[in-house]
Amino acid sequence: MENKHLISITDYTKEEIFKILDLAEDFEKNPNQNLLNNKVVATLFFEPSTRTRLSFESAISRLGGKYIGFTDASSSSVSKGESVKDTIMTVANYSDLIVMRHPIEGSARWASEVSRVPIVNAGDGANQHPTQTMLDLYSIRKTQGTLDNLNVCFVGDLKYGRTVHSLLQAMAMFNTTYNFVSPKELRIPDEYKLYLDKKGLEYQEHRELDEVIKSADIIYMTRIQRERFSDPMEYEKTKNAYVLKNNMLEETKENMKVLHPLPRVNEIDTDVDENTKAYYFTQALNGVYTRQAIITYILGLK
Repeated sequence: MENKHLISITDYTKEEIFKILDLAEDFEKNPNQNLLNNKVVATLFFEPSTRTRLSFESAISRLGGKYIGFTDASSSSVSKGESVKDTIMTVANYSDLIVMRHPIEGSARWASEVSRVPIVNAGDGANQHPTQTMLDLYSIRKTQGTLDNLNVCFVGDLKYGRTVHSLLQAMAMFNTTYNFVSPKELRIPDEYKLYLDKKGLEYQEHRELDEVIKSADIIYMTRIQRERFSDPMEYEKTKNAYVLKNNMLEETKENMKVLHPLPRVNEIDTDVDENTKAYYFTQALNGVYTRQAIITYILGLK
C-alpha cells in the first residue's frame, strides 16, 4: 500500500492495523533501519506537543530520514493569516509525508483533501488521535497477549479526550467490555455510545473508579484538559476528580496495566510509577516503534 492517509483509526481495517502492529514489533527488535534515505517528513504542529512530535522525529531519524516543520503556529506563516490549505499545499512541495496536529476538529481530513502527499493526523482538536491509538493497541497487545475479550476502563476526561475516542473505536473491532469513569460534566459523548450500541458491545458508566478497578484488564487514565475548557470555573471544579494511588492497585488483576497518553498532571500519583502495573512510560516508548511502522507502511517501504 502506498500514499494512504491516516486521519481516523476507522480509515484502517483490522487487517491493516495488525500489519502495522506486526511492523512495530519488528522495529522494536531493530529500530535503526535506513529506510527513509532521501525522504523528508514534515511535522506541522499548530498545537504544542512533546511525546507525539519527539517520537515522530525520533522515528524519522532512526529510519535515516530528514524532518522539517514547526512546533507552534506562531512560528509559521499562519500567524500572518495564511490558511491551512495554503500551508499544506506549500509544505507538500517540500516533503514526502506530512504529520499534522491542529486544534480544530476535522482539520486533518480537510488537509488530506488538498495535499498531494499523505497526511498523518497527530491530533485534531477533541476528535481523533489515530497514531496514539496504534501505540495504545500495540501496548495492550504486548501486555495482554491479545486484543480480544478485554475489560477496558477509561477514566477522566471522556468528553474532550481524543485519545479515548480513537481507542474506543479501535477496540470496538474486538469483543471489548467498556467501563467509563468520569464526572457528569465529562461523560463520554452520546455519539460514541451509539457507536458501541450498533456494534452490540457492552459498556457501563460510573462516577467512582473503585466500582470497576478490580475487574479491569486495562485502566486508561486521562488528564482533565485545561485547554479544552472555555469556562475556567468548570475546569477548577473537575480537575481533581480522579487520582490513582498505589494502594488502589492492591486487589487488581495480576495482568492489569495502567496506561496514560501523557502528559500527566496529578491524576496518577507518583507512587504508582514503581508498581509493575504502571506501563505509561513504556507505552510512550512504544510510540517510536509504531510511528516507524506507520510511516514506512504509508510510504510503501515495508
